[in-house]
Amino acid sequence: MGEATKHCDYEALAHAVYLQRFAVDFEYPVHFTERLFVAENTVLRDTITRLENNRRHRCIVFVDDGLSAVRPALIGEIETYASAHAAVIDLVTAPLSVAGGEKVKNELFHVEWMQGLIQEHRIDRHAFVIAIGGGAVLDAVGLVAATSHRGIRLIRIPTTVLSQNDSGVGVKNSVNLKGAKNFVGTFAPPFAVLNDLTFIDDLPAREKIAGMAEAVKVALIRDGDFFLWLERNIDSLSLFERSSMAAMIRRCAELHMRQIAHGGDPFEAGSARPLDFGHWAAHKIESLTRNHVRHGEAVAIGIALDTRYSVLAGLLRAGVEDRVAALLELLGFRLWHPVLEARASDGSSPILQGIAEFREHLGGELTITLLEDIGRGVEVHAMHESLVHEAIVWLKARQSVQ
Repeated sequence: MGEATKHCDYEALAHAVYLQRFAVDFEYPVHFTERLFVAENTVLRDTITRLENNRRHRCIVFVDDGLSAVRPALIGEIETYASAHAAVIDLVTAPLSVAGGEKVKNELFHVEWMQGLIQEHRIDRHAFVIAIGGGAVLDAVGLVAATSHRGIRLIRIPTTVLSQNDSGVGVKNSVNLKGAKNFVGTFAPPFAVLNDLTFIDDLPAREKIAGMAEAVKVALIRDGDFFLWLERNIDSLSLFERSSMAAMIRRCAELHMRQIAHGGDPFEAGSARPLDFGHWAAHKIESLTRNHVRHGEAVAIGIALDTRYSVLAGLLRAGVEDRVAALLELLGFRLWHPVLEARASDGSSPILQGIAEFREHLGGELTITLLEDIGRGVEVHAMHESLVHEAIVWLKARQSVQ
């Protein structure tokens, strides 16, 4: 009887359902500093020893080759810093240059090459991968760190406005595949983010301008007071005045971090992407121009387009679109590109394909953030083709009178 009972119990277990549930707390510091690789600045040293300060930590460093070109002394500065703090930093090899821009994301060879170096130099889960560069390099190196040994500690050192105020402080890593943007990727919080304002000094004007688009974006959807601050400081920002640039970068980063931490969906399991306001068009513009239009430049066009659409759809009061466009233009953005009105051989609009591609990338129901006021975004689940075309016509007409 006992054996039969046991048998019946096991039969019952075969049809049982268990709900496994646990929570994982994530945290990482985001530092704002200057002259990071001067020996007296201990931010990097303190970051590396944050959890364990009684041993040497193996580190491998990857540097954006575009940054190396404009700051050729950087490799030596990193090595000198490591030597000055040799008691805790074990630089396993000289800092390694990696292709910058979309090239590092478009060719999987770069990812495999970095993974091979991590294996060769025995970088384990208690060692560090340090990524220094723009958003594309941080994306690719972040993917390498997240997928090697199922996750190696990653320290991001963003060197562009766009990466310091937006992508570098987030939790996403990715590369492209066969033309599909960010197709291969992970959600993996970094160990730390170190923003060094002196890297911004070396940027060409076009790069400084491009990064400001994300500040306008996050102000429009989350912080009306920040938008007013951007308007009031337009002159100093357009001249790249250092204190204004520092304040803009820091506030923009804070708002992005707040959304990630408190927006309820840090790993984007749902269909909403409020931080992607203006991005459905931006991603398509980048693709259609083969990245000749930079990400920030494309985002500025997408912001202007979707703000005008918000007015046409009756969500936003008339006149706000002119105010938003004026701010973007005064910052230095050109809000028009011919691909907006391009037609395929069958007469279809390639730019409108961006809506379908945006939904595919997100999965589930189409969800696009528009505006109902300055500082307040609203989610919609449909975009009307006729209104998109009206918004494009408006942008072209506006550009023709500039």
